[in-house]
Amino acid sequence: MTHVMALSALAHEARLEIFRLLVKAGPSGLTVGEIGTKLEIPGATLSFHLAQLHHAGLVSARREGRQLIQTADFDRMNGLVAYLTENCCGGEPCPPVCKPAQKAVSKNAKSKRPKLKVAHD
Repeated sequence: MTHVMALSALAHEARLEIFRLLVKAGPSGLTVGEIGTKLEIPGATLSFHLAQLHHAGLVSARREGRQLIQTADFDRMNGLVAYLTENCCGGEPCPPVCKPAQKAVSKNAKSKRPKLKVAHD
């Protein structure tokens, strides 16, 4: 599978949310029903998105009795992350990981927030 296929699959909001949920679930995975319930995605739509993630090699399924357990493919995910960071620092060791970016807040939303009082010693 190509990295472009994996990135393309993750470029859809619903598929990214499914993948993130499966990563959080870890190797034990989740049933299709659990995914649908947690993300409030109808069955047919969920099946379509899971098929796209399977095709990209990001998700695999295993059968346990009558249930189909979906799991994130961690090796594939790590390979994709390695590919994305391969040339990020010009071949040198990467600096420490940056803090996550804070969500952008519009000026209007910012002005409506209560101001925090800071106690000075």
